[in-house]
Amino acid sequence: KPGRQLNYIHGSDLFGYVGIEAVLDQMRNKTMKVGFDFNIIVVGQSGLGKSTLVNTLFKSKVSRKSCSPEYEAKISKTVKLQKISHVIEEKGVKMKLTVIDTPGFGDQINNDNCWEPIIKYVNEQYEKYLREELNVNRKRRIPDNRVHCCIYFLPATGHRLRSIDIEFMKRLGRIVSIVPVIAKADTLTIEERQEFKERIRQDLASNGISVYPQKEYDEDPQERIINDRIRENIPFAVVGTDKEHQVNGNKVLGRKTKWGIIEVENVEHCEFAYLRDLVIRSHLQDLKDVTHNIHYETYRMQRLNESNVNFTEAGLSTWLRDHRTAGRSGNESHL
Repeated sequence: KPGRQLNYIHGSDLFGYVGIEAVLDQMRNKTMKVGFDFNIIVVGQSGLGKSTLVNTLFKSKVSRKSCSPEYEAKISKTVKLQKISHVIEEKGVKMKLTVIDTPGFGDQINNDNCWEPIIKYVNEQYEKYLREELNVNRKRRIPDNRVHCCIYFLPATGHRLRSIDIEFMKRLGRIVSIVPVIAKADTLTIEERQEFKERIRQDLASNGISVYPQKEYDEDPQERIINDRIRENIPFAVVGTDKEHQVNGNKVLGRKTKWGIIEVENVEHCEFAYLRDLVIRSHLQDLKDVTHNIHYETYRMQRLNESNVNFTEAGLSTWLRDHRTAGRSGNESHL
C-alpha cells in the first residue's frame, strides 16, 4: 500500500484567516472555568522546615501544621499520612491544591521500611483512578487524587546521602516524580553547599536513582537544554520563611540572622526560586503529564495484565467445569 503523505499548510499559504489559534483561548477559558488539581507530598524527618517551605512555595498557609488548631508537635511513632486541601485562585485560575504530609518518617531509631505507607498511599490513588476509568458509567471528570510530585527533604549534613535517603528514592522514584531539596541550606557555606550537592549527584547516579526531570522523558532538543540546566542544579539548596523584611526599601521574604537577611527569592542567597519555577511556573503541567502518561500508565498496564491472567484462569476453570458437566449429562442421556 502506498504510504500516506502529510502536507503542511502554513499561514502564508492560507486564503485567509481560519481561526485555528483560537483553540488556545478555548482551552484557557475551559481551564479557568473548571480549574485543575495538583497534589504534592512532602517527605522528610521532623524539623527540616517542610511546612514552612510549602507555605513559602504557595505564598499562603497551606500546610497541615499551619491549618490545624489542634496540631501537636510531638513525634509520631509510625509514619502517618495526613492531607489537607485548599482552592487557590490567582487571576481567575483556580487550583485545588492537596498537600500530603508524612509525620513520623525517618524519626525512629529503626526506620526499616518506613517508606511502605507512602508507597501504599501512592498506589492506592492509582487504583482509585483506575477503578473510576473502568466503570461502565464513568464520571465525565474523574477526580484526580494521584500524587503529581514528591518533594524529598535532605538534611544539610554536608556529607553524603544516608541509607534511608537512598532506599526511599530508589523505591519511590519508580512510581512518582521526586524533587530532592537540601533543607535549611543556610546552615552551610556556599563552598560546603556546592560540594554537598556534587556528592549527592554522585550518589544518585551510582545508586541508579531517578529524580525529576528524567532525561528519557525529554521530548525535544529544546526541552532537553532547559531540563539539563535544572538537572545541573539538583538537589536545590533551599530556605523557607513566611516573614517579610525591608531590604533597600523593598519588602522581601527572608530569614533574619545576626549576619544579615537571607532573601528566600534571591538566587544568590539560595535556590528556592529554582524549586518554585520548576514545581509551579514551568513544569507543573509536565509533572501532571508524567504522572498520567508514565507512572499511572505503568501501574495501569501492570494491573490490567494481572486482571487478564486472573480472568483467563477463572474462565478456564469455568470452561472445564461446564465441559465436565456437559459430558456427564451426555453420558446419562445415553444410558
